[in-house]
Amino acid sequence: MTTAWWKKSTVYQIYPKSFNDTTGNGIGDIPGIIEKLSYLKKLGIDVIWLSPVYDSPQEDNGYDIRNYRKIDELFGSMEDMELLLEKAHELGIKIVMDLVVNHTSDEHPWFLESKSSMDNKYRDYYIWKDGKENGKPPTNWGSIFSGSAWKYDELTGQYYLHLFAEKQPDLNWENIVLRNDIYEMMNFWLDKGIDGFRMDVINFISKNQNFSDGEVFDNEQYGDPGPYFLNGPRIHEFLKEMYREVIDGRDVMTVGEMPGASPEDAIIYTDQNNNELDMIFTFEHMSLDQNGADKWNLRSLNLTELKENFEKWQVSLQGVGWNSLYWNNHDQPRIVSRFGNDGEYRKKSAKMLATCLHMMQGTPYIYQGEEIGMTNVQFESIDDYVDIETLNMYKEKKDMGWSEQRIKQAIFTKGRDNARTPMQWNNADHAGFTTGEPWLRANENYQSINVEEALKDQDSIFYYYQELIRLRKEMDIISEGKFKLLMRNDEDIFAYERQGQGESLIVLCNFSTDKVKIDQSIIDRIEDASLVISNADDSVGREWLGPYEASVYTVK
Repeated sequence: MTTAWWKKSTVYQIYPKSFNDTTGNGIGDIPGIIEKLSYLKKLGIDVIWLSPVYDSPQEDNGYDIRNYRKIDELFGSMEDMELLLEKAHELGIKIVMDLVVNHTSDEHPWFLESKSSMDNKYRDYYIWKDGKENGKPPTNWGSIFSGSAWKYDELTGQYYLHLFAEKQPDLNWENIVLRNDIYEMMNFWLDKGIDGFRMDVINFISKNQNFSDGEVFDNEQYGDPGPYFLNGPRIHEFLKEMYREVIDGRDVMTVGEMPGASPEDAIIYTDQNNNELDMIFTFEHMSLDQNGADKWNLRSLNLTELKENFEKWQVSLQGVGWNSLYWNNHDQPRIVSRFGNDGEYRKKSAKMLATCLHMMQGTPYIYQGEEIGMTNVQFESIDDYVDIETLNMYKEKKDMGWSEQRIKQAIFTKGRDNARTPMQWNNADHAGFTTGEPWLRANENYQSINVEEALKDQDSIFYYYQELIRLRKEMDIISEGKFKLLMRNDEDIFAYERQGQGESLIVLCNFSTDKVKIDQSIIDRIEDASLVISNADDSVGREWLGPYEASVYTVK
């Protein structure tokens, strides 16, 4: 294993729209990020992952790109972006940008040309097909954003594929000219000094060219297209080509968002000998609190399932690949509300969850506000929500006969706006995020949960995260040690061992409000061990874990 810098780094994801507004228009911007770099330096993070700031109609919050080489005026200018790079690098902070190349906006010049005629040179930049003889779309595929995945174009009499919104046509990666244009664009940004890419749904780019109908599951109107684009037939070829044309010889970091990727897939994608990617995002642990494929169909987390899922990924990739470690991002609810306790034990459970994740092998990702224990939000009116997924779900579930209470509970628990409420800087109006009206309302608990309060409290979640980040840099065993699950069947305690050369770490995390007894075999090992980090107040000794307690010990 090489000692690449990203193996000891901690990444901080910024969702610019909600981070810090310097103009008073209610939308966060790039100068707002520059303004807070010293805060991020104090936290100790090494890398900023910047969600999309490219020119976009904002149909899907910037994941619909109109111009890959222009900064959207909402967020600032190219000069602002260049200044951000300069100021971040001066502080030793790297910048990783979102790369969205499965699709573009339908307002991108490539698509405007492509749809203008059948023989336009950009026609094959996108996926165009004739409809079936019965007048139906080329396949029965459903879009991830509901409805058909095909849109009919009157001018040329063909359909184009959009796995996401109609305004997000899929690019045709079979076309070498398109691929070269993408590589040229990636080199443009790397030449500007960015330090890598987070690649949006990158395992969607290779489509099975048969374009066959998908299986139609019960109560579904459309066929499942997943088998025809997930980890498709040429995906490894394309990623190797991208590596050769863009990444090779550059000291940068790449992470691929890969829904539907297994550990076996991840080994191939992230094995450094394969020259594809450095790490991937998996989604399995994010669906353990739902029934089936419907994220809104809630169920309680079964801790043993969570433990076994992490074990699978930790053990499978040990020595051959690399994990991304995350609890939160812009699409997921706040972890302290989800798997912790955002009431009486907010501080303690936030620290416990951080301990559980940050002591594993991989590169940890912190989402803005996670480091101060920001919580889910509960808006009374559906009119206060902005996320298109949430608004569509509200209408759909109403039509299905769900009660208002059940719908609201699902939104409070899993809605994406939970992650997108403005960053809580202080107890001023709108949490200090803006002097104007924010694009999304702030969580009302900003009066007590905010950065200013966290920095004044030496026992805050912020300083605990700071310590976890420092430990990863100082202790090789965190990034190199093997993983062994302990107390496998316990329904309250997540315990594991990190095994290194001549020493081990024992990590003990209580996911419950109860005082829980530790296995005697572990008690014997930690009796005289040195404590590495803990959120405990030592009131229960080393035989028990108090509610949401976490402790890490070094044992010989």
